[in-house]
Amino acid sequence: MCGICGFTGHLMTSEEILENMMNKIIHRGPDSGGKYMDDGVSMGFRRLSIIDLEGGHQPIYNETKDMVITFNGEIYNHQEIRADLIAKGHVMSSNADTEVLLHGYEEYGEDLLPKLRGMFAFVIWDSKKETLFGARDFFGIKPFYYSIQNGQLVYGSEIKSILEYPGFHREVNKEALENYLTFQYSVLPETFFKGVFKLPPAHCFTFCHGKMNIKRYWEPVFEPDHSKSLEQFVDEIDNAMQDSIQKHKISDVEVGSFLSSGVDSSYVAACFHGDKTFTVGFDYEKYNEIDYAKALSEKIEIDNYNKLISKDEYWDIIGKVQYQMDEPLADPSAIALYFVSQTAAKHVKVSLSGEGADEFFGGYNIYREPHDLLPLTRLPRPVRKAMGAVAKKMPKVKGRNYIIRGSKDLQERFIGNAFMFPEEEREKILKSPTGKYHHTVLTRPYYDKVKHLDDVTKMQYIDMHFWLIGDILLKADKMSMAHSLEVRVPFLDRVVFDVARKVPTEYKVTKENTKFAMRQAAHRYLPDMVAEKKKLGFPVPIRIWLKEDAYYEKVKAAFESPAAREFFKPEEIVRYLDEHRAGKADNSRKIWTIYMFLVWHQQYFEQTA
Repeated sequence: MCGICGFTGHLMTSEEILENMMNKIIHRGPDSGGKYMDDGVSMGFRRLSIIDLEGGHQPIYNETKDMVITFNGEIYNHQEIRADLIAKGHVMSSNADTEVLLHGYEEYGEDLLPKLRGMFAFVIWDSKKETLFGARDFFGIKPFYYSIQNGQLVYGSEIKSILEYPGFHREVNKEALENYLTFQYSVLPETFFKGVFKLPPAHCFTFCHGKMNIKRYWEPVFEPDHSKSLEQFVDEIDNAMQDSIQKHKISDVEVGSFLSSGVDSSYVAACFHGDKTFTVGFDYEKYNEIDYAKALSEKIEIDNYNKLISKDEYWDIIGKVQYQMDEPLADPSAIALYFVSQTAAKHVKVSLSGEGADEFFGGYNIYREPHDLLPLTRLPRPVRKAMGAVAKKMPKVKGRNYIIRGSKDLQERFIGNAFMFPEEEREKILKSPTGKYHHTVLTRPYYDKVKHLDDVTKMQYIDMHFWLIGDILLKADKMSMAHSLEVRVPFLDRVVFDVARKVPTEYKVTKENTKFAMRQAAHRYLPDMVAEKKKLGFPVPIRIWLKEDAYYEKVKAAFESPAAREFFKPEEIVRYLDEHRAGKADNSRKIWTIYMFLVWHQQYFEQTA
């Protein structure tokens, strides 16, 4: 795992600029650094040594030295591709997967990308053609940001690298803020920094003579196969997962595994045959998974290393977390992930984790909603809409929200696992709302691609393209790399997805549970209480903390700050805080969404981070 950065063109101080960009991401690769520079490009690299510890230094060149690569990630099938390339006459100088990418691009061009199995973000400079080629992995595990400055491409694994480019003007993207309030993460192609963009997953680009060309090279497609039995799917899931876990263990350093109380991380931990698992918890009964993790670790005969996070520790680290994140993220579990990564990094350089299982196999509790709402959604649409309009005018009584949600089409009510501020509500709290965009405008192109599928599969598809990328994988990468730890995600594997995409909905979401078929596979290695346990994630007691004087006052000060007055109507956002403290409403997630933006703004616009 590493960090990459760079820019095209040549400046008088190119080497100094590149060094500054590399230093901003030194946490991604503290073991060594490397540079390539000519009149057309400056490429920087920070290395965290995992595979081929002696020979994997970057940049890496082809035999004729006219092509050069820097790469962040791991290619798990590089040995197979290497053998094919050697048979075709390519000469390798190392055992590193990086070199396989370079020679593979020489041989296959863009057609190399669908052959890969792994996580990656890389750039290749062709000095003969004066062209920079780059790509990001299938599911967005590894980040890639870019900006066009004076006709030149500036790029990096983290935005903080790009901010070091001379003349870059920091400006908050108000459209990003507006949509963040609804989704709880940065959802637009353009980031919170005006002029900085994200390369989407499964996309590649070429940059030549000032022109950027971006294209999709692969697309996930769900095709339920009703010809197979549940038992056949359980076998296929388990076979794919066992293969993926072993591939994700390939390393020249020790590999550990994160362990929460959920089935996803437990399944991985029980099957990876390593020596160490890592867990965090809080000093509240419902928010502490440590006892569970210790018990399971003992059962599968693995050492468990854990940390109990205090309130003060949690709140004290928020600023650093938002700085490392690059963009605001309002998921409270990101900070728990920061601490579990910190714990793991004391013992290993690589850790496995359970991200992706819910999106692939139908694990989120909200995926049961289409079934639960059937009594309403079967009614004619005009009738549902009329019922919803009446329910909105009713007092907040039991059943009211059920009617309101049932009155809405799936595209209206579901944008992923978070739906913080509806458009009309965010307009009330923003000082200068832009009106861009309604959430259906952003999700519609994706719903259109799966309109022939059932509602649960549509929800999975939306989560894969929004929640997974914008929240789950963002925090996994940024929180682990803040501690120079490589996190690998065996569920997010091409071979695993080839199985998952064919599982029918009746084997994913049932009356009993979610992720049904996957849980049956996990049953083979885990006790019933674990395999059947409902999803929690990293539960964080912010709802409780925000009612305590110290934290209420801390957040209130931020809500009344100059930054708050610049973007919000302070009296409106303080009202959320007061109502929550008084027990009139659980506004904790909405409060947190606003507060995380203000903390991020302080880090990047009000002080030198």
